[in-house]
Amino acid sequence: MIRLYVDQPLSEGGRVEPTSDQARYLTQVMRLKLGEDLLVFNGHDGEWRASLAEIGKRGCILALEEQTREQTVPPDLDLLVALVKRNRLETIVEKAAELGCRRVRLVITNRTNADHTRVDRLQAIATEAAEQTGRLDVPEVVAPQKLDRLLDSWDQGRFLLFCDEGGGTPPALEALKGASGPWAVLIGPEGGFDDKERGRLRNEAFVTVAGLGPRILRADTAAIAALSLWQASAGDWR
Repeated sequence: MIRLYVDQPLSEGGRVEPTSDQARYLTQVMRLKLGEDLLVFNGHDGEWRASLAEIGKRGCILALEEQTREQTVPPDLDLLVALVKRNRLETIVEKAAELGCRRVRLVITNRTNADHTRVDRLQAIATEAAEQTGRLDVPEVVAPQKLDRLLDSWDQGRFLLFCDEGGGTPPALEALKGASGPWAVLIGPEGGFDDKERGRLRNEAFVTVAGLGPRILRADTAAIAALSLWQASAGDWR
């Protein structure tokens, strides 16, 4: 069944007006007919079964029928990822949404090749992934920030898994043993972190340093591997 994220309140008997793009998708791409059902969610009010109640020249109206799932809260997990090539960054955001991240925070490091990206496009990718995977929320994609500034303002109650390819680190599953509470996973740029960045990260009290195996992984592969290991050890895969 079609699932759609809507930025509107959801309650029994309510009516929802999708955006023009969403209305075009429902009526022209998916060819939904009057009276046919779909599922909608907004990240706050759970998931609802709705039916296509009206189709007009400017859009459509959905009628909310019943709640199919109550709202749940995903693990408090952030992904911090350095800006990389566009196609790989888009893959990372998509997979982070599929793997249950609450937020994707874009990071600028000393070896980052680009200092900007289209956050709106990445947010749209995260939204589509949430719709397809059955999530009841959509992860937030946060605009790029320099690594030093991010660490300077770090919430000391959130642990940070630093996936360091420099060697001499315990395997991620071993490092995460017994982990709980809010966490973040940090994935570096192409070429890795420089010595100054690695030195600071290794000296921060909130940082847990770990390795992702004997091979050097591309950023997108490293992100998927690290998030999977965290979910298996401390998240909702247990």
